[in-house]
Amino acid sequence: MILSDRSIRELIEKGELKVEPYEPSHVQCSSLDLRLGNQIALYEGEGVIDVKKGTKGVRILEFEEYFDIMPKQFLLATTLEYISLPPYVTAFVEGRSSLGRLGLFIENAGWVDAGFEGQITLELFNANDRPIRLYRGMRICQLVFARLDRPPERVYSGKYKGQKGVVPSRIHMDEELKSE
Repeated sequence: MILSDRSIRELIEKGELKVEPYEPSHVQCSSLDLRLGNQIALYEGEGVIDVKKGTKGVRILEFEEYFDIMPKQFLLATTLEYISLPPYVTAFVEGRSSLGRLGLFIENAGWVDAGFEGQITLELFNANDRPIRLYRGMRICQLVFARLDRPPERVYSGKYKGQKGVVPSRIHMDEELKSE
């Protein structure tokens, strides 16, 4: 079941859902708007990205006021907010439709699992033929929460738990990809 604004506020007020910094006006009827943090990560260089060897050629940059995402450019960004989900709530990230209408695709590679905590790394792609300027602190995405039907056997304890700032892929840490 998707949580309403009342349920979102109640969980935050009880301290079961943590959002830092929290802006009450960003609670929408069925979501919570999250803002753009101050870091981006760019993939640089040429050649194949080998998922077994880790992420090479990633440059993490901090910006003060804004950055321009160039046409057909892919980069990672982070939310300003650090969140902590209770063990019975999962969430997913949706890009704001106003930004989608400019050609900006915002993704976070699926669900935010129950028990996750950290800043959310966003994947951004500019499908437009023109650069798009994005500002630190602007609302960039919506977090939609859903209550699990029953307690999970285990909550999220994966390789991104507790992440701060933009975090590149850690797929090379997956068990099936580890070298012998």
